[in-house]
Amino acid sequence: MKTCLIVDDSRVIRMVARKILEDLGFDVTEAENGQIALDMCQKSLPDGILLDWVMPVMDGMEFLKRLRALPNGSATKVVCCTTETDVGRIREAIANGADEYIMKPFDSEIVQSKFMQVGLI
Repeated sequence: MKTCLIVDDSRVIRMVARKILEDLGFDVTEAENGQIALDMCQKSLPDGILLDWVMPVMDGMEFLKRLRALPNGSATKVVCCTTETDVGRIREAIANGADEYIMKPFDSEIVQSKFMQVGLI
């Protein structure tokens, strides 16, 4: 079973994403900010990460940079999930190592499509 880490400061978003990803067959873990997620990834890298951009403690882009610097950190597929709509910000996420991008609000079809595009499904 593939693993996915949901990193988002919103409990509601984590709950919705968990339901979608579990229905797609993932073993899901959650983190409420980038620092907690990084600590988890240092112990065990998931196959995929659904990553919010704007969070307290450590934001999504700082987490992404640090994830990619970990041994084998480039192997994890990262799909950013945020309300950011500026094309420059989307380019920044891709430049920092994001594999794909989802806009909030999202649904099961969007998540499934993006996870297929990055090879997680």
